[in-house]
Order: sequence, then structure tokens, then C-alpha cells
Amino acid sequence: MISKTVRSQVVLATVFALASTVGFAQAGGEATYKAKCQMCHGADGAGATPAGKAMKAIPFTDPQILKASDTELIAATKNGKGKMPAYTGKLSDGEIKAVVAYIHTLQKK
Repeated sequence: MISKTVRSQVVLATVFALASTVGFAQAGGEATYKAKCQMCHGADGAGATPAGKAMKAIPFTDPQILKASDTELIAATKNGKGKMPAYTGKLSDGEIKAVVAYIHTLQKK
């Protein structure tokens, strides 16, 4: 039989492991965003950079982007959309999902 102390330690370890995974995904998404997306979309996601203006990047706070599902945002990143290039083969599925998660943090600012 497992003691209450051991069971509590297992539960706490699981909680910390899950919390660090979420934090790592967000940090990974932020790093990938800065390396691959920020040039056009800007640090705040407004698309107000010279490249973003030239490419007509839509701000992440635009209603059409806010209502887009994660599946739609992932597809746009993988396949490209408008003047945005496709990132299939350039970013892994995990990196793309992490970037989409990071974009959601920009939408809340």
C-alpha cells in the first residue's frame, strides 16, 4: 500500500512536470516566433513592421484572426496564406503549435 506522503509526492511531481511542459511550450513558441515571425508580424503581433506593411500582415487582434481556430492558424502557418510563406518543412508541427499558443498570449495584451 502506498502511504499518503508518497502519494502526495507523486501528485506534486506530476503537477510540476505538467506546469513546466506548458511553460516550456510557451517559451519555445516565443523563441520560434521571434526568429521566424516577428520580422513581419512585429513583437506585439500588430504587423506594423516595414515587412509586415509590405506583406499586408493582418494584426493578431483583428476579428477574423481572433475567431480563427487553432486548426485554421496552424494550416495558415503550414501552407502559407496571402503573401505569407508556407512553413511546412521549415518548422516542426510542435514548433508551429507552440507559435500558435504564443500568438494567443499576444492577443491578450
